[in-house]
Amino acid sequence: MGSPWSPAARQRPTPPGTCQDERVPIDTAELSAALPRLYRYALRLSRDPDLAADVVQDTAERALARSDQWRGEVPLERWLYRIAHNVFVDRVRRADRESVREIPVEEAEADWRDDDFTVDAEAVVERAALREELQDALLRLPFVYRATVVLHDIEGFTVPRIAESFDISLPAAKQRLRRGRMALVRALAEGHERRRATRDVPLRCWDARQHVSDYLDDRLDAPTRRAVESHLATCPTCPPLYAALVGVRAELDRLRDPDTVVPPELARRLEATLAGAGATDPHPPRLTG
Repeated sequence: MGSPWSPAARQRPTPPGTCQDERVPIDTAELSAALPRLYRYALRLSRDPDLAADVVQDTAERALARSDQWRGEVPLERWLYRIAHNVFVDRVRRADRESVREIPVEEAEADWRDDDFTVDAEAVVERAALREELQDALLRLPFVYRATVVLHDIEGFTVPRIAESFDISLPAAKQRLRRGRMALVRALAEGHERRRATRDVPLRCWDARQHVSDYLDDRLDAPTRRAVESHLATCPTCPPLYAALVGVRAELDRLRDPDTVVPPELARRLEATLAGAGATDPHPPRLTG
């Protein structure tokens, strides 16, 4: 059976006695009830509250704007997850918001095919038991695999439902789940080694890095500033990033040109426009010297 969102599905004959253009109105109460679950889904995918909120807002707006595309053939919430998935993909591709190094899932699966490959199971499970560590590892999965693991193992979606939601085949959905889980174990195993090497470093790297811009501009409160400084003093990877940020900002500052003025011809056109818009002003603004 094809996807319920495919053109063929949307164009299939309607039951006898039903108008071809008849639409099932979206129940706004049902839409509102689904939004908290969509927000949790987006937050688990991104670990960014602002991005998650934007995804849910865009999802609700798209659903209402495209309500004519939903005819009640599938549950409304399932349709909303489909929209949210597409919104998230659009935003990740457009804004390039993912700054973590992704696990190459093909390599992870290749490792699992190697009879000699193994991990420290106790260390992996111990790290997975820490909420932030598990979330960090999830972020290292490429988006489509992360979404599949989150929907199946956290949200409780079945594999057929995931396949239907993402408009992919059942074997493809099974492959995404298998590879996603394998890559997650690898991410947790690698993270354990790095965590052991940075055991005495205050703060996790992202907890410090998300504050470095405000630290650069001296906008942090005293406790947060001290925590960031302690992290920079001991972390092996963050100081070069901060130094680069300082250097780039200094170069940006050199681009300032206080002598730049509006070209005379443009100034005359703007003055004429402003004068016409505020004809009652006895002293219209002048842009020329």
